Amino acid sequence: MTGDRYTVVDLPPRTCVLYNRGLMPYLAAWSWQQVLVRDRKQDPSLEDVLVLLEHPPVYTLGQGADARFLKFDRMQSNDEVHQVERGGEVTYHCPGQLVGYPILNLHYYQKDLHWYLRQLEEVIIRVLARYSLEGTRISGLTGVWVEGCKLAAIGIKVSRWITMHGFALNVNPDLTGFNQIVPCGIEDKPVGSLEQFVSGVSVEQVREDVAIAFAEVFKVRLKVA
Repeated sequence: MTGDRYTVVDLPPRTCVLYNRGLMPYLAAWSWQQVLVRDRKQDPSLEDVLVLLEHPPVYTLGQGADARFLKFDRMQSNDEVHQVERGGEVTYHCPGQLVGYPILNLHYYQKDLHWYLRQLEEVIIRVLARYSLEGTRISGLTGVWVEGCKLAAIGIKVSRWITMHGFALNVNPDLTGFNQIVPCGIEDKPVGSLEQFVSGVSVEQVREDVAIAFAEVFKVRLKVA
C-alpha cells in the first residue's frame, strides 16, 4: 500500500472435486459424506467436494423434524425412512431427482449460513434460467419455486464451518411418493418437477447445468474425479 493506493491480488479459484455418481443408496451416500467431513476437519487444506447423484426411493427427516408430517406409520411401513443431522423437515428422494452434496469449508468462502443457503438457491435459479424459467424464492422459506411449485429443496448441516447434505432438484421423478408426506412441512404449496415445464429434460443434461452453475456461484474450478 502506498498512500491511498492498494495492490489487489487476484487469488486463483479454489478447486472443488466433482463426483458424478448414478443411483446410490441413501445410507451409502450419507456415510460417504461423514467420511469426507471428518477428513476435512482433520486436514482443512483438503479440496472441497461436490457430489451429484440420485437415490432409490427414500424419506429423510431433519434432526428436529416433526414426525406428524409423515402420513404413514414408519414402524409399519416398508418404505425406507431415515432421520439425519441436517436441518429441515421431511423430504423424499427418488430416481429422476438430482441430489447435490457440497462438502465445502466455509472458512474459504463466508462463515454465514444464511449466505450459504442463498448461494445454493442461486445455483438452482441459474440452472432454471438456462431453460427460460424464472426460479423464485419465498420469504421465510428455503428452496426454489417455479409458478408456485417447489422444484428444489435444501437442507444442510454445517460443523466447524464444513458443510454436508445439500439440495435436491426434481428433474423428471415420479412425484407420487410426495403424497405420503407434507414436503418440508409446507402444507399449502405443491411439489413440481422441471419436466412439467420442459418436456424431455434428462437428469444427465441437468447434472451438467448444475455443475456449471455451481462453479459460477461459488467461484470454484471443478475437477472431475
